[in-house]
Amino acid sequence: MIRYALACADGHAFESWFRNSSDYDDQARRGLVTCPVCGDVRVEKALMTPRLGRSSKSAPDHPVLDGAAVERAGLPQAGSMQAGSGSGSGETVAEAAGEARAPVALMSPQEVELRRKLKELRDHLVANAEHVGPRFPDEARRMHYGETEHRSIYGEASPDEVKAMLDEGIAFHPLPMLPDERN
Repeated sequence: MIRYALACADGHAFESWFRNSSDYDDQARRGLVTCPVCGDVRVEKALMTPRLGRSSKSAPDHPVLDGAAVERAGLPQAGSMQAGSGSGSGETVAEAAGEARAPVALMSPQEVELRRKLKELRDHLVANAEHVGPRFPDEARRMHYGETEHRSIYGEASPDEVKAMLDEGIAFHPLPMLPDERN
């Protein structure tokens, strides 16, 4: 797994995990990597410090945005804030810390609320439907063609089965999946 610091064209900074770098490239090319704040698909990788096995805890464990991403996110540039030491030395925060890095929040309050609502919706659907597992495509077809009574069901289907059901005009919706459910 690899963690990338990302930023959308509107400057929202966030992180996401991918199986490998080609997974990120493939998903970005297909428009599947979106900003969790605004939904923008124009997402770029931000500069990030690698997480290597270190013996000391002195180096931070957070991504570092490059200058353009910092500016788009509306964060202060390194060297633009004064350290609050009260010494009047004019030393910047970055100089005082010995580094020029800007931390990135993992989830915005809007994303936390969106995930809470999606989880609530998913929990409601699961509580009020029958789990048919891998029989989902067959059960959905039987209901669609009037062979059995309509009822709320959920289960699993392969991409080929999903395409076939769509081609047949069978109405269904995927359950909302949250990233933490895949870990």
